Amino acid sequence: MIFPVGTTVNAVAIVAGSSLGLFVGARIPKRVHQTVMHGIGLATLLIGMNMALKVQDLLLLVLSILTGALVGEFLNLEKYLNAMADVLKKYTSSADGKFSQGLTTAFLIYCIGSLTIIGALDEGLRNDPTLLLTKSVLDGFTSIALAASYGIGVMFSALPLIIYQGTITLLAGYFQDVFTQPVIAQLTAVGGLLVLGLGLNLLEIKSIKVTNLLPALVMVFILKGFL
Repeated sequence: MIFPVGTTVNAVAIVAGSSLGLFVGARIPKRVHQTVMHGIGLATLLIGMNMALKVQDLLLLVLSILTGALVGEFLNLEKYLNAMADVLKKYTSSADGKFSQGLTTAFLIYCIGSLTIIGALDEGLRNDPTLLLTKSVLDGFTSIALAASYGIGVMFSALPLIIYQGTITLLAGYFQDVFTQPVIAQLTAVGGLLVLGLGLNLLEIKSIKVTNLLPALVMVFILKGFL
């Protein structure tokens, strides 16, 4: 069995970047925090738009978002994520009011995108962690800015990243027939819409329950067989 080196390095980079961000964040004025947040929000919108424009099947994208929203609201995923975050907050004795938001925001930015899937498959199938190591550098620098504004919750996003990304690497042999190029492109497009929603949240333009839209990523696989 292949050890997920790329994912391990990715998680370490996030923890290291977050640690630096926490150190820096405690020493900068509130107005700087706000400007940094706006910058992150604008960058997130750009990333989301770039991803969403990779759509190949617009009908599949719309249906995935709509059915995913219904499933997410029925399961109330945001409630469970907040509960998980509360457990982590209690475990770390953190009083950070942005813990849940930081964890969710960081996880979505780090894990929704073609680089995550292709990189994990590359390591699992060819034992080549190059793409994930490149992603680690990007995520490490991003976590500095995120942790400076959102606090320690960003650091703990490394946990779901290890589970999600590491699982794809370890089971790459089974996933290679599932994650075809058209499916990856469609997942990227749907993920792009979720990242756009995340950007709107960061800029406080509109409050969107992005967590409750996450099932849309699963619906891509389900609906792909019917369309």
